[in-house]
Amino acid sequence: MSGEHFIPFRRTDVVSMCADELPSSERQTFLSVATLLVSLVHHRFHARIEALKDAYEPFRPDADTRPIVHLSREERQAARQRLEAELVALARAANFVQLDTDEFSRALGEHSLLKVRLAVDTTVVDKVVCFRRGESRMTRQIPTWMGLRRRTVEFTNYARVLVYATFKDPEHFADTDTERLPFRPGSTVVKLFQNVPKDDLEMVFPNVQVRMRGIDKWLIGLPAFVSGIIVIVTKLIASVGALLLLLAFWMGLRTEPVNLSQARLVSIGAGLFAFGGFLVRQVTKFKNRKILFMKALSENLYFRNLDNDAGVFHNLLDAAEEAEAIEAVLAYHFLRTADGPLPGAELDRRIEEFLAKRWHARVDFEIEDGLRKLRELSLLGEDDQGRFTAVPLDEARRRLDRAWDDVFTYREDAVARTA
Repeated sequence: MSGEHFIPFRRTDVVSMCADELPSSERQTFLSVATLLVSLVHHRFHARIEALKDAYEPFRPDADTRPIVHLSREERQAARQRLEAELVALARAANFVQLDTDEFSRALGEHSLLKVRLAVDTTVVDKVVCFRRGESRMTRQIPTWMGLRRRTVEFTNYARVLVYATFKDPEHFADTDTERLPFRPGSTVVKLFQNVPKDDLEMVFPNVQVRMRGIDKWLIGLPAFVSGIIVIVTKLIASVGALLLLLAFWMGLRTEPVNLSQARLVSIGAGLFAFGGFLVRQVTKFKNRKILFMKALSENLYFRNLDNDAGVFHNLLDAAEEAEAIEAVLAYHFLRTADGPLPGAELDRRIEEFLAKRWHARVDFEIEDGLRKLRELSLLGEDDQGRFTAVPLDEARRRLDRAWDDVFTYREDAVARTA
């Protein structure tokens, strides 16, 4: 079974999957139960997103508001810890998996599909945390032999990659012109990408730099070496020889004067001009190839970038809501339609089998999350043998409706009683 907890279906589709298996007399009630359940999940996640936004505010690189309270160093550190804890919890609720150090190191050591050598500058970054979701195996045709042939490669692809990175405090850049930095010291960036090959994982990290590969250095260096020899032999030797003789005469190492005719001076100038032009062309070739690589990197990031900074939180919140609602709906549906009470392991197996055989999606269903949500919503029953049941549809709708009514208790009778 795959280690991925992510269920690759929208919540509305999962609800339809379950409703289509029910008799027509039960479908409308089931849809009402699902609607109420999703609304309650959404309300509970709203508080989490507000807490996350408040924790992120002191570190936003794009903030256009002024703070009314300036945090001390200790307070900033505590705020950053709260931010990281909230982000990790929300990412896990959205079924993201955090990359550990070994997995990250292996990914950076793999051969790149982008044909660009990238280097991650870790000297300016204080901490980087990376999450992935939706791992799959894919194939791609890549050009070889300067585009004359194509080769099929198989690689691991991540459907979503989440990157959290904090830059070092301003004190670290005391001797640096911070206006020229592409980031704000002390800030925190959060970025979300799609369809990132594992072998090219480093391209989504902050402050990544383009480097020349060995083959690119040969493609530039070898022709430059050959051309340089030709230029020196045909253009520069005669000019340099005359200049060396003249220098030796001026230094007293040669007694015979050097006769520099107009033709000789023209020859020396032409030789030096040709050599200077050769050097300029080689530097231009190097810069143009590096610009080509940076263009390839920018194009890849442009089409892979999904969201940035505070916008990522809303994206994660939506994904986490979807995941929680899907897990609860599936757990409730399969418990309610079972012939009798089910242990957790059997319920887990039935849901995974349903997704695999009916919808060709192999996932590791998080049964504990589904049962936890049903327990919180009072939709779950449990006997003394650890087996679970679900309350009937009509009773589930009444309980969820009552829970939704209790979300806001600002009724006139409640106010009167308080008074």
